[in-house]
Amino acid sequence: MNIIFLITGILLAFVIAFIFSNNRREIKYKRILIMLAVQILLVYFMMNTSIGLIAIAQVGELFEKLMAIADAGVQFVFGGMVNEGASTFFFTALLPLVFISVLIGIVNYIKVLPFVIKYIGLVLSKITGMGKLESYFAVSTAVFGQPEVFLTIIKQIPLLSQKRLYTICTSAMSAVSMAMVGSYMTMLEPKYVVTAVVLNIFSALIIANIINPYDLDDEDDLLQTEESARVPFFQMVGDSVMDGFKIAITVAAMLLGFIALMELVNVIFQSLFDVSFQTVMGYVFAPIAFLMGVPWGEAVQAGGIMATKLVTNEFVAMLSFGDISEHLSEKTVAIVSVYLVSFANFGTVGIISGSIKSISEEQGSYVSKFALKLLLGATLASVISGTIMGLVI
Repeated sequence: MNIIFLITGILLAFVIAFIFSNNRREIKYKRILIMLAVQILLVYFMMNTSIGLIAIAQVGELFEKLMAIADAGVQFVFGGMVNEGASTFFFTALLPLVFISVLIGIVNYIKVLPFVIKYIGLVLSKITGMGKLESYFAVSTAVFGQPEVFLTIIKQIPLLSQKRLYTICTSAMSAVSMAMVGSYMTMLEPKYVVTAVVLNIFSALIIANIINPYDLDDEDDLLQTEESARVPFFQMVGDSVMDGFKIAITVAAMLLGFIALMELVNVIFQSLFDVSFQTVMGYVFAPIAFLMGVPWGEAVQAGGIMATKLVTNEFVAMLSFGDISEHLSEKTVAIVSVYLVSFANFGTVGIISGSIKSISEEQGSYVSKFALKLLLGATLASVISGTIMGLVI
């Protein structure tokens, strides 16, 4: 049955992407099949081999330790504000982002991170057949997230063709930053978070190859990354602290607004139709969840969470998912968890178009024009990642 749902889930994503393709005749099916094969091999290795399971467990333990270390700073500054034995999402999941941001800043400062990203990107370009810039960006966006990742190619953005611009924006929406991974692991099982980060890199490029196929000449495929002016070490640390704190505050504000808004919509639906908005959206997304491999008896609940992520953001969806996940099967939990680990939602479209526009007015205007197709592509990439996860559960 797993094979059948692998086919139905991927076909669903492929058919929708094919319908909205910019140039169906130029789709490189061999390139797509290679990336799918790599994804399947990777998910089998990570979830079904002792080496893969140990590696994922080690990554999970690493982030747990980092979150525990970050808690020392949180407790020193905010200790006593929460009753003993209690916890709040802001203190346990968001404020540790400050410490994680500092660690990423240090590894980037000593040139380890740029080296790793560059050469993993070059290897990825050989596997995917995509341009070096696209492959570099796909890897780097999984580390830095957006909007920061656009600064690494700030000089290239005004020069990119509209097709290449769509591809990098799809990668930006489909990936998540390393600064966020620790927070996600407080709400989802670490093994699913790690697997999703890897799968999403390929899923975004697969969908981009269907919706937005193109070829590159060697002359066009130049990999030139932007290096910011080197600042003193402790200034970098200070800047990283503030960057992490801004992310924490921004996410907290978005959660406050979106969760309250969702509650308002639910109250309205309950008053008028005696059913919650999430349940209504669950029925809309239930067929998609079922085709991805979610058992039909759990498809409405899973579909409701998937819709919540699209309409609000992944944090709101993960918090809602945590309330019901213990009543769902392991297969549903795995598929939905992987689906949730991306930035594919309406709010992120605005962030990306605004980020590009701050660099190039013309390119930013173009991104705004294909905003809905960008959201569609990133969502379909999440469908592919979730479907492939279901293959091994």
